[in-house]
Amino acid sequence: MNSRPIASRPGRTLAIWSPEDKAFWEREGEAIARLNLWISVPALFLAFAIWQVWSVVAVNLPTLGFRYSTNQLFWLAAAPALSGATLRIFYSFMVPLVGGRRWTAISTASLLIPAIGIGFAVQDNTTTYPTMLGLALLCGLGGGNFSSSMANISFFFPKERKGSALGVNAGLGNLGVSVVQFLSPLVVTAGIFGIFAGDPQSVVKAGQTTLVWTQNAAFVWVPWIALASLAAWFGMNDLAEAKASFAEQAVIFRRKHNWLMCVLYLGTFGSFIGYAAGFPLLIKSQFPGVNPLAYAWLGPLVGAAVRPFGGWLADKLGGARVTLWNFVVMACAVGGVLIFLPSGASAGSFAGFFASFLVLFLTTGIGNGSTFRMIPVIFLTSKLREVDPANREAVQRATREGNTEAAATLGFSAAMAAYGGFFIPKSYGSAIALTGGPQAALYVFIAFYLVCIAVTWWHYARRNAPMPC
Repeated sequence: MNSRPIASRPGRTLAIWSPEDKAFWEREGEAIARLNLWISVPALFLAFAIWQVWSVVAVNLPTLGFRYSTNQLFWLAAAPALSGATLRIFYSFMVPLVGGRRWTAISTASLLIPAIGIGFAVQDNTTTYPTMLGLALLCGLGGGNFSSSMANISFFFPKERKGSALGVNAGLGNLGVSVVQFLSPLVVTAGIFGIFAGDPQSVVKAGQTTLVWTQNAAFVWVPWIALASLAAWFGMNDLAEAKASFAEQAVIFRRKHNWLMCVLYLGTFGSFIGYAAGFPLLIKSQFPGVNPLAYAWLGPLVGAAVRPFGGWLADKLGGARVTLWNFVVMACAVGGVLIFLPSGASAGSFAGFFASFLVLFLTTGIGNGSTFRMIPVIFLTSKLREVDPANREAVQRATREGNTEAAATLGFSAAMAAYGGFFIPKSYGSAIALTGGPQAALYVFIAFYLVCIAVTWWHYARRNAPMPC
């Protein structure tokens, strides 16, 4: 492989990028890759914060005087998940078309639109429902960023480090879900931006009137979004090696492993974002005496924090092995939730319920890291099998094609998995409406995890599996 030195100035397109060349990687590749990773992480963190900020804002709209029906509030809460998942489909293909540096800067800057819009809209309780629904849908811009961010970072690292790098990018980025749930109730209690953020709103609780600055939940992210956008534009790199047309990327729709990994990632990340979205509501409905806001943020925190470990573990032990046993534990954890739920004459056990959910969040994080380590290995191995290892030019071409298909699959599978943010809470609601409790939905989740176990074992983890990884 070509190991000619490159000019590694941030903010430029790198014409030569060969991370699989160990000499190149040790001399300059690793430093460049790490710089791009550490700029990508805060940008993705902010994207998740904006994606989930609406979940905090929507809960408080009735107390602010917004006269929306229960059904309207439900759609406001669900809209960011739906738009974010859909946008991920398109974002999956943007990095090879536009460039990782350019697209990271542009997509991060776009988060200013919902952040500023929400900040102004919540100050006027006569804001129309279509306007609020539009802002909720715009929060999906944050959800879309995940697909392009992961696709971009996958190009920078060699095969044996992709799991760890993608785990760090996604894990620290996912922390935005937990931080926004923890931070928002704090920043709305004081006029931290003075006259620049507008007047407070009066809220009556337990017969007492208090002042809140709900707009701060959105405005607090604005300066950080601006800084992250500038850092991406001036500090990251575009890779000429990563350029590809949509047609070159769309070949993944004919690849069996693209669809199989969509199923597995739905089981891990779809579970993470779905459980995170539905956890407060589930606590409130099943344990009315418990304040859900005091506990709900801990689940996403655990799941996000452990994701880098899942990627590292997959690099050491193999992605398929880690994913297989992870799904086994996930199924058992859901069983634990079922045991501790209130049922009939039993009031249930919140401590057992909460502990089971923490295990579940833990395993979603590990599984997120391990499945995203599997994807680059699968597609690179598949392409390299088609060429003569002694033919350097053919190996280089196969490596490029494998990395391009892997990046597109990373993004597309993330898009499919994001719909879990809608379907899991909706499953809870449907099960409660039909049966009086969420148990039916949880049994469906167990059945799905058993399917994931079978898919992982047959295609990737068993002895003589067609694609061990």
